[in-house]
Parts: sequence; C-alpha cells; structure tokens
Amino acid sequence: MSKLLQYLRTDTFRKNLIGALVAFALLFLGIYFGLKWYTKHGVSIEVPQVKGLHIDDAVKTLEKADLEYSVDYVYQMDAQPGLVIEQDPDPKSQVKTGRTIYLTIITETPPEVAFPDIIDKTWIEASAILRNQSIKVADTVYIADIARDVVLDVKFSGQPLKAGQLIPKGSQITIVLGNGQGADDIEVPNLIGLSLSEARFALSGIGLSLGNIIYSEMVTDSLAATVVSQQPDTTAGYISLGSSVNVTLSN
Repeated sequence: MSKLLQYLRTDTFRKNLIGALVAFALLFLGIYFGLKWYTKHGVSIEVPQVKGLHIDDAVKTLEKADLEYSVDYVYQMDAQPGLVIEQDPDPKSQVKTGRTIYLTIITETPPEVAFPDIIDKTWIEASAILRNQSIKVADTVYIADIARDVVLDVKFSGQPLKAGQLIPKGSQITIVLGNGQGADDIEVPNLIGLSLSEARFALSGIGLSLGNIIYSEMVTDSLAATVVSQQPDTTAGYISLGSSVNVTLSN
C-alpha cells in the first residue's frame, strides 16, 4: 500500500492522469460535435406545400428545398394523372434537410379488375355489382326475349365479355337486356284513321292479319269509312306473329 501511495505522489502519475483526462475530454468533444454536425442539431427547414401539384412540379420544389422524396401510387377515376393528393409530413412542418417526404399521386394506368358474372341477373342487380367494381355502363341494348330487364350478354369494345376476364378499372361496357317479349312478338300498330285497305296493308306488312270487320250504323259509304277502334289496341303492347286485329269502321 505504501508503494502505491508513493506512486500516486510522483510526477509520472500526475502526467499520466492529466493526459488521460485530456484524451477523454477531446474524445467527448469529438463525439458531441460530430453528432451535432451529423444530425444538424438546431438546423431545420419548413416543409413546402406540394399537395395539389403535379408530380413534376412537386419534385422540383422538394429538390430545391434539399429534401428527398418517396412516391406511392393510387388510381382514382376522373382524377388528373400525376396529381399529388397526399404528403407526409404535412406542409409547414419543421424537418431537417435531406428528410424524405412521402408523396401519394394519381397513377395514369388504371388497375385491372376481373369482370363479374352478371349474366341472367336483373338490371338492378347487375348495375349494383358493376358500380362496386367501378365499371361503367356506356349503353344498354334490348333484344326480343321473354326475360324482361335480365342481362343476356355483355360487350366490351364491340367484343363479347366473359366473367373473370380482366379489364381496366373504369371501363365502359354495353349491356344486352331482354325486352320481355318473345322473338315472334309484334308490337300492335295504330290503325285508327286508316281506311280498310290501308289497315289491311299495314297489318300484312308486319306479319299480322285483318280479323273481324265491323261497320257502325252511321256508315253511308264503306269506301270512305275509316277505322275508329281496334282490338287489340296499342295499349296491349305486343301480340304474336300471325295474330288478327279486329277493326270497327265509321264515316
């Protein structure tokens, strides 16, 4: 113990101790100022407003502010492609230079969706399914079929579209629906005001025939008489091909 106490009183120990303390202080100051420089302690900039800008303008603004950026893409119908719709951090936030600003922009290319199976579904059911898939109906075409307002076929760009086929989200399609009438049904024509010969000609031209002919008591000239009523009338809508239409004539 006495030798240790004697050593602690020597100049050699004092020099070594002072050297160690100086080295420790220099190391501490180096680490402190090094971290301060590395993290830019106390130096910050305000995040510029880039939401609402086109991505090209947003990138120029961020680069001018010495900020990095990362881009994520989403698709929105009827929105301007390339438009920045979100940014993080928010505008006017205080960040250090070189900070990454996360941007969300509208992509120009819509994602593809699998076309749903809507064949044999009613128009109301089909339209709801298509709306959920963000698919638009550009036109509806009715053809003769006893299934009224039921989807019989679907076309995309003039070609048949099958369930499961991939099409761009937001695409416009054409729906083929049944009109509730059979293929052999004919719309009842309006014969009121026609002469007998005109009525007969009109019916034969569409595949119908003239049925019973009734003259009212007021007919004085059969050649000049015109149709004043018919059965079935136009409110019946459609009748089968080859059916007869009864008429009543009067002067």
